[in-house]
Amino acid sequence: MILLRRLRDSVPLLPFFALVTIFLVVPTVTVVIGAVVDENGFSLARIAALFSDTALHALVDSVLLSAGTAVLGAVFGAVLAWLIVSRPAESVIRRTVLSLCSVLAQFGGVALAFAFLATVGLNGVLTLWVQSVTGANLAGSGWLYGLSGLVLVYTYFQIPLMVIVFLPALEGLREQWREAAVSLGASTWQYWREVAVPLLTPAFLGAALLLFANAFAAYATAAALVSQGSPILPLLIRAALTSEVVLGQAGFAYALALEMIVVVAVVMVAYHLLVRRTARWLR
Repeated sequence: MILLRRLRDSVPLLPFFALVTIFLVVPTVTVVIGAVVDENGFSLARIAALFSDTALHALVDSVLLSAGTAVLGAVFGAVLAWLIVSRPAESVIRRTVLSLCSVLAQFGGVALAFAFLATVGLNGVLTLWVQSVTGANLAGSGWLYGLSGLVLVYTYFQIPLMVIVFLPALEGLREQWREAAVSLGASTWQYWREVAVPLLTPAFLGAALLLFANAFAAYATAAALVSQGSPILPLLIRAALTSEVVLGQAGFAYALALEMIVVVAVVMVAYHLLVRRTARWLR
């Protein structure tokens, strides 16, 4: 009877399990098989190709891009979240900024790349205006179309995402803790250093890891912005699948995708552990 009851209670979750199976489990299994199986059967040749100069360079650039934008997004997003929390809950400014962050956190892909191209690209509106007024060229040598440009563009959606993720941790700080610290003679600086910051550190690090994973797996924005070269792993996978110069690189693309899955999985496990630790004092 208990087993039947559990099966009956699990029926509403069947559509969810079906979606997870179709869009997560099946693609992951396909990538794993494609990375270690070739025409001759099991082989680690495709995995060994991940240690080539091209693959290692793309991995390093992807990690640097993701880590850099995660740090920038985490720091500025945390400051913005703290400013939002300092406003009253019924404040119009608070509700407006939160709504704006919710929209901007999902504003990516081709639309975001076009927005930056139209603003600070070689023929962008702001670029042409500044050049006509001061003679300076904001686009410079085309920095927007390389790794430095991706850092700027990715940070644009990383900051509002940090606000959304980190805000619950800030709201979880109870006023009684501050009052208790003050009653014991602590100053504001001591309260933040000895109480608030240690409590917020796991949530902050967890949110930064989430930003890292978000940037590491991003593709559409980089694909629309970088037309030549493959500075990061998602673009190298695209080149391996669509290149008309070097054919038969689908297996290499599978290996690169498996590498990305491993990196994101490690990051998300660390994120889960940090969030679980934070949840202890948010209850």
